[in-house]
Amino acid sequence: MDLLRHLRLFVTVADELHFSRAAERLGMAQPPLSQAIRRLEKDLGAELFDRSQRGVRLSVAGAALLEEAHELLAREKRLRELARRAAAGDIGTLRAGVPPDTTAAVLSALLAACADHAPGLSVDLREVTTEEQVRLLSSGGLDVGLVHHPVDATGLRLGPETSLDLGVVLPRPSPLARSPEVTLGELSGHDLVLFPRAHAPGWYDRILDVCRAEGFVPGRLRHASHPEFLLAMVTAGHAVAFDQGPMARKEPRVAWRPLAGRPLTSRIGGAWPTGRGAHPAARRFAELAADVLARDHTATTRHGSASASPDDAPRPWSVVYG
Repeated sequence: MDLLRHLRLFVTVADELHFSRAAERLGMAQPPLSQAIRRLEKDLGAELFDRSQRGVRLSVAGAALLEEAHELLAREKRLRELARRAAAGDIGTLRAGVPPDTTAAVLSALLAACADHAPGLSVDLREVTTEEQVRLLSSGGLDVGLVHHPVDATGLRLGPETSLDLGVVLPRPSPLARSPEVTLGELSGHDLVLFPRAHAPGWYDRILDVCRAEGFVPGRLRHASHPEFLLAMVTAGHAVAFDQGPMARKEPRVAWRPLAGRPLTSRIGGAWPTGRGAHPAARRFAELAADVLARDHTATTRHGSASASPDDAPRPWSVVYG
C-alpha cells in the first residue's frame, strides 16, 4: 500500500467530513475513495471515521492521526523540494578550482554572483593550476574549474571562454616604458619571466610560439609561481613578463604597456567532468565566471589605457596568493 497516498486521501476526507465532497475535490469517484480509506484503516488496525446516517466524524484514532499525517505530508513535501534543489545545483557544496593568478576582485565578484544565483550553495574555492585542475576533475577531486586554454579536454566539458589581452611588464627605467605600446620584437635581448610550464603547458607553449613568431627570442627563461615573485624578478634585472595590467600597476618600480597588435590573448574558461555524475551547478558556475571575467577585463581595459600616465593609473585590487 502507498501509505503517503492513502494519508493524503485521509486528510482530504478529514478536512471535508464528507466522502462525496472529498472525492470531488480529489477528482475521483466516491467508491474508490471509500475503499482506499477502508484499506488504510485495515492496515493501521483502527477505524479513522465514525460513519452514521447523521454524517461522518473523526474517530478518536482519526483525530490522533490527523496531526501526525499533516506533519508527515509536510515533511514529504520538504523532502521533495530538497531533492529538486539538490538536483538543480541550488544547495550543497561545489568544489571549484581557480588559477593562482586570479585577482581578489574576480574572486569577490564570482562568489557574489554564485550567492545571488543559488544562496543555498556553498562554493569551496581552491587555488589550483590548470594542469592540476585537469587531474582533479578527472579523478573526482574537483567539480568544476577555470582553466587556461589550450588544454587537454579529454573527459571534460568546456564552458564559454573569455579572452584577455596581455601587455608587457617592464622595469621602470627601461626606455620601452616611455612608449605608449611595445612590439614583441622590441623585447629581443630581454629575459622572460613566465609561470612554470607544469602549471598550464598548453598556454606556456603558446606564449613562446607567439614570441618567436613575432621576433622575440628570450635571452633566458625564468620562472615564477607567484605574482609578487614575478614582479621582483622584473625589478631586479633585465627581464620582462606578461600580464593583464592590474598586478603590475600596484608596483611602482615596474611599468605596464600594451603589446602592439594584441598578439598575446589569454583564453580562460570553465571545465567540468562529462557523464551523469557531473555536479548540476558546474555549468552555471562556468557561465557566471565567464561573465565576471569579461566584466573585469572591460573595467581593466577602460581604467588602464596606455594614455594614462603611471602616476594617474588607479590602484588595483590586491592579488590573492597561496
